[in-house]
Amino acid sequence: MIKRIFTIVFLLLAMMTVAYAQTGTWSGRLDVQGTKLSLVFHLDGDKPTMDSPDQGAKGIPVQVERSGAGKIVIRIPSLAASYEGIWTIRQIVGTFTQMNMSFPLTLAPGDDKPKRPQTPVGPFPYVAEEVSFTNGDIRLNGTLVLPEGYSRQTPVLLMVTGSGQQNRDEELFDHKPFAVIADALARAGIATLRYDDRGFGDSSANPLDWTTEDFKSDALAGIGFLRERFDKVGVLGHSEGGTIAMMLAAEQKADFIVSLAGMAVSGAETLLWQNKVALIGLGLSEEVADSYCRLLEKAFYVRVHGGMMPDPADYDLPESLLQNYWAVVAQIQMPYMKHFLSLDMRPILGDITCPVLALNGKKDNQVSHEINFGAILNGLPENAKNRIESLEGLNHLFQHCTTGAVNEYRAIEETFAPEALAIMVQWLSDFR
Repeated sequence: MIKRIFTIVFLLLAMMTVAYAQTGTWSGRLDVQGTKLSLVFHLDGDKPTMDSPDQGAKGIPVQVERSGAGKIVIRIPSLAASYEGIWTIRQIVGTFTQMNMSFPLTLAPGDDKPKRPQTPVGPFPYVAEEVSFTNGDIRLNGTLVLPEGYSRQTPVLLMVTGSGQQNRDEELFDHKPFAVIADALARAGIATLRYDDRGFGDSSANPLDWTTEDFKSDALAGIGFLRERFDKVGVLGHSEGGTIAMMLAAEQKADFIVSLAGMAVSGAETLLWQNKVALIGLGLSEEVADSYCRLLEKAFYVRVHGGMMPDPADYDLPESLLQNYWAVVAQIQMPYMKHFLSLDMRPILGDITCPVLALNGKKDNQVSHEINFGAILNGLPENAKNRIESLEGLNHLFQHCTTGAVNEYRAIEETFAPEALAIMVQWLSDFR
């Protein structure tokens, strides 16, 4: 009888151990036709979630069912996907299913966090102040980094992120490039203000309802805030932020600017170039890529100037591209996209009289260094302080890379190339 009681107690303890073991954070990697895709499940509490770090997705709600036998079922309703696995003490072995396709997936305890050795870690030889400024009824929160011994004469840069809602660090795949840049500049005696984009962290906000003009207006408010404390105010922008820096410089609002992979040609031209590079990278022929881009070009023109959308049936395209086309047509209806398509810096580059540092990576697959630097060099007035330079081997995030493709970003440990940081520090030292 006593032995039976001990057996029952042991089984109950085992069942409790199984349930406890299926909590916490678990991560694994799917192999989808040779492409590795990391998934992270946070199974604590009454609101479990899933992250897909390689796709920049976090906090996706999931539903969890557990059994005493060690089985766990995780449903992801928003993705029409599920995972079923069995806990085997050190791992959960199972299958991930989505759209009638199944893939083996083994989960291990802990988060699948890549190394980010450049992310600044204190103590710091400078001061970081949490600040805020307003643009109408929009409140923008940020971090003002002040180098040791700063004064009104210390040069300061407003840092403007690229497209999409991003935080003040321009965080992507655990990379924090703006934090890395601000740290390097502060150590060189240059102040910075980086801030969260409007609507960041507000699930009810839709950034596609705003346009680049709105984000430029926010940046202008940041410049006004800085001019209350500093005499020399510049703008550093990445990608769309670089375009905004050029816009502000053309309006004589900045004393100097740094454009990191800023777009100078139109948004329509940029998207067409991106699509062609991506399609060829996926293995499609140049003929098919060109045909699809001609279709997109007509659709972009109609969205900006009006008229009837072109019929994809007039183009010899695979079914996957036809589906993609209709998704694009839906997306460009948003105010942000219509404005972005027509955005073009070439007509105003001649109005920029302040010094300009423009950098681009030669392996940038999102903003072509050749096309955009050609426009910048042709459009900017002569200025001995201007520096326009393409950097060998760097992608759109200014990482050393293999191909420049977006799917490399997370796997690369480097956040921002040291040589690009060195160029910025050296160029900006002239304003100290």
